Amino acid sequence: MSEPKSRRDLNREARRETIVATAREAFLDHGYAATSMSTIAVQLGGSKGTLWAYFPSKEDLFSAVLDDVTSNFRQSLEDALRPGRDCATTLLDFLERFQGKLLHPDNIRLHRLIVGEGGRFPEIGRIFYARGPQIVIEQLSLYLRGRMDAGDLRADDPVQAAMHLLLLAQTQQNLRLWGVVGMPGPEEARQQAARALDLFTRAYGAKVAP
Repeated sequence: MSEPKSRRDLNREARRETIVATAREAFLDHGYAATSMSTIAVQLGGSKGTLWAYFPSKEDLFSAVLDDVTSNFRQSLEDALRPGRDCATTLLDFLERFQGKLLHPDNIRLHRLIVGEGGRFPEIGRIFYARGPQIVIEQLSLYLRGRMDAGDLRADDPVQAAMHLLLLAQTQQNLRLWGVVGMPGPEEARQQAARALDLFTRAYGAKVAP
């Protein structure tokens, strides 16, 4: 049994959460290049030295922001891929949650940041991939491998299958990034997920015995 945290530890955790929340809005509102540690320190009302005591660099702070942005999402995907349900129900649930996250306004702002500034700051692309897409691919491919072994899906490379399913789920994201469409309603989102699942099943569904 773990010992209760001291007041000092609780205060430090609360301060860290405040820093990450402030940095998150700064990065999303102004971009990576225009957001400096000094600017964030001013917004927090403290010194840059205090900020550095928590995060030694802007890259470390950006990583913490991405962890904060994706942590609940990763937990949601783990729940969607939980055992005990049939493959189609599980994948439809996964796709609905994944698409909902992709099209959320904060995620659209984050993707614009990564794409817009990744050329000048390639480190942010690598940080983003490690904190988000890579984890999703690993979770999904592990599930698909199990379904392939069970015969629910055609045996193939589960990592490639996971990437194909994710790409199908991203068909609306570019339209959102370009400002062409808005956030879909619940029924439209479900139909989009169902179409993506239908295409995936046509490619990876187990063959019916003659």
